[in-house]
Amino acid sequence: MALKDITLGQFFPGNTVMHRLDPRTKLLLVVFYIVALFMAKNILSYGLMFVALLSAVLISKVGFKALLKGMKPVFFIVVFTAVLNLFYTPGEGDPLVSFWIFNIYFEGIRTAFFMVMRIMMLISCTFLLTYTTSPILLTDGLESLLGPLKKLHMPIHELAMIMSIALRFIPTLIEETDKIMSAQKARGADFDGGNLIQKAKALIPLLVPLFISAFRRADELAVAMECRCYHGGEGRTRMRQLKYVGRDYVGITIGFLLCVAVWALNRLGVF
Repeated sequence: MALKDITLGQFFPGNTVMHRLDPRTKLLLVVFYIVALFMAKNILSYGLMFVALLSAVLISKVGFKALLKGMKPVFFIVVFTAVLNLFYTPGEGDPLVSFWIFNIYFEGIRTAFFMVMRIMMLISCTFLLTYTTSPILLTDGLESLLGPLKKLHMPIHELAMIMSIALRFIPTLIEETDKIMSAQKARGADFDGGNLIQKAKALIPLLVPLFISAFRRADELAVAMECRCYHGGEGRTRMRQLKYVGRDYVGITIGFLLCVAVWALNRLGVF
């Protein structure tokens, strides 16, 4: 897997309805989608969740290629989860397949399929959030939604700023890692050959300069913020004021109705 395949934290500018939604609306829609996804129990409810995700992708015009590209880093986790659920889910009656100590039941196939669908749709909806929302707007939206917690003296602004900086520098660190790997390969480093221990040792020339570069960037950012007299969110004003419009209320309503529809489909008792 190439490092350029990791698209987490990237923002694809656009002028679609999805891009123009208030960041708070998109955060609430992701919450509604995750709640509905964990509520889904049968093929009808999962089908509805898939249609909702498909509609969001088509509206955003991000493209399925970008989503599938972002799935590559978690492919092993998805396959591993599917195998565990396939072999270790007990069932009733005789197993469909039996060999050695492993038994595959119909319930195991059903659970593995639904678990893979859940993980992939969960990752896709979070990727879609970062693809259509800039880190700055995402930070403002999160801080606004968590604003009431400030009364409990929680450092909401600082937490939102940390998240924004982390998302902003993920693509930068990936690009830096790719450059260091190319430089080390030009000097004869081999990151692919050998056994597991040898591969781990080969990463040392990569990790050391990467950590040094990351700490240097962090120090430069801290100095830049201090030079601009940054002292947290106390008394700060915003260049862009967040304001709900008609499409935001429609989006929140759709998210709520999606949860209600999934709950209703679960009561049908269909496979």
